[in-house]
Amino acid sequence: MNGTLRTLISEEQIQARVRELGARIRADFPDQPLTLVCVLKGSFLFVADLVRAISGEVRVEFLGVASYHGGTSSSGVVKITHDLRHGIEGQICILVEDIVDTGLTIDYLVRMLKVRGPKALHVATLLDKPDNREVEVELSYVGFTIPDEFVVGYGLDLGELYRNLPYVAIYSP
Repeated sequence: MNGTLRTLISEEQIQARVRELGARIRADFPDQPLTLVCVLKGSFLFVADLVRAISGEVRVEFLGVASYHGGTSSSGVVKITHDLRHGIEGQICILVEDIVDTGLTIDYLVRMLKVRGPKALHVATLLDKPDNREVEVELSYVGFTIPDEFVVGYGLDLGELYRNLPYVAIYSP
């Protein structure tokens, strides 16, 4: 891809914030087993670091969704590409997302998961882009609030590229 990358959030900033979020999540649910639901593919790096930052009993489930379909803006249509392998009924769940942009995807996922009967369902996102919100959503844990820019890195991609960057960068064509 021909474009330029400008670092928005450094690797060090990300790692420090993930540790803070992990400690906060555990403080909110002391001594209780947690189930982190990782939204694939973009959240896999975030959830890997987050799960290691939460002490005690933690399960991880994976939920594959597609809403960008290779472009730089959400299509608004959410497609489930991989469903949970185990039920979440009666569990304290943290839905882990890489970025909340329009809010359409996370709103859909929260509604879908609530009917499965978790004891509690909270949303953790690495990045929040509130200026682009179309649907209001409740976010319990936010890593960073960012401007309305297209970002890549730390799991976020453009056409499946740039996920491997250890930092978050603004991509300009």
